Amino acid sequence: MPGRTIASLAQRTRRTNDPTLTHHHRIMAQAPAPKRPIKVLMLHGFTQSGPSFHAKTRALEKNLHKAFPAGISLTYLTAPHRLAPTDIPFALPSQATADTHAAPEEIEAFGWWRKKTLPQAAAAGTNADDELVYEGLEAGLATVAGTLASQGPFDGVIGFSQGAACAAMVAALLEPGRREAFAAQRARHSSSMEYPSSFAELEHAPLKFAVAYSGFVARGGERYKGFYEPRIATPSMHFLGTLDAVVDEGKSLALAAACEGTGDGSGRVVYHPGGHFLPSSQKAYVSALIGFMKEILAKAEHGEKEKEEESVEDMDMPF
Repeated sequence: MPGRTIASLAQRTRRTNDPTLTHHHRIMAQAPAPKRPIKVLMLHGFTQSGPSFHAKTRALEKNLHKAFPAGISLTYLTAPHRLAPTDIPFALPSQATADTHAAPEEIEAFGWWRKKTLPQAAAAGTNADDELVYEGLEAGLATVAGTLASQGPFDGVIGFSQGAACAAMVAALLEPGRREAFAAQRARHSSSMEYPSSFAELEHAPLKFAVAYSGFVARGGERYKGFYEPRIATPSMHFLGTLDAVVDEGKSLALAAACEGTGDGSGRVVYHPGGHFLPSSQKAYVSALIGFMKEILAKAEHGEKEKEEESVEDMDMPF
C-alpha cells in the first residue's frame, strides 16, 4: 500500500483521539438500532482463545446488549492451532511462573495461523516478505467457514490483532468477485494463495460490517494479495492504540487503506490512548463502535426494503 496514502490517513485521523467529537460519529449515534436480532463473529488474537477473549470483552458485550434491545448474539470462536512455547515470541502472563517443562498442550494459547519463513529467505537478494508464509491459514479460515455454515447467517465480525487480520480476510472472501480476484492474482504470480476451498462451496451473504482492533495486512509479498486487491468493500472500522507496541500504527493503517471508505476521510479509523488491547469499557470508543454498527445496519435494512419493494413491483399480477 503506498506510504503516502497511509501517511495522509494517519494525519487525518490523528486530529482527534475522541471519536465522539467528530461530526461523522455524531451522525452515526443517531441511527436507530435494528428491530431484529443480529449476530456477530468474535475472533480472538494470537495466544488467546474464544473463552479468554470473551472474558476480556464482557464489558463490551454488556454495552452491546444495551444498545441493541432487539437482541445481539456474539459467537466467540477458538482458533484451531494450539500454540507451543516455541511459537510464542513473548511470555504469557499466566505462564510467567509456570513450569517451563510443561507440555505444549497444557498452554491455553491458540492462533489462526503460525508465521513461518521459508529456508530460501536467507538467500542473497531474496525479499524476506516474499518467503514468509502463514502456516495453517487455510485451517484457520476453515474454522470460521464451518461456523458461518452451521450457525449463520452472521451480520458482521469483530476481531482483535491476528483475529482482526483474519476478520478482514473473512469479509473479503465473502464478497462477490473475490474468487475471480484470487484466480487473477494466481495467474500473475504462481506463489499466490488459491481461493480457500472451505469458502468455495459456502453459501453465506457478504458481511454487513467488519471491525478491526489492532489489525494488520497479511505479509508475504504477492502470496496474499488476493484478499486486498481489489480493496475490501465491506464497511469497516479500525481501532488503533496510540501506545500499541505489538502492532504498530503503520501496519494497522495499511489494513485501513486496503478497505474502501477508510482512506477517504470518512472517519472510519479511531485512535484510543492505550496499548495493545481492545477498549471494552471506555465510553467514547464503545459509543463509536455502536454508532458505526447502527449506521451500517440501518443502511443495510433500508437497502433490503428497497429490494423487496422492487421485487413486488416486478411481479406479474393476474389482473
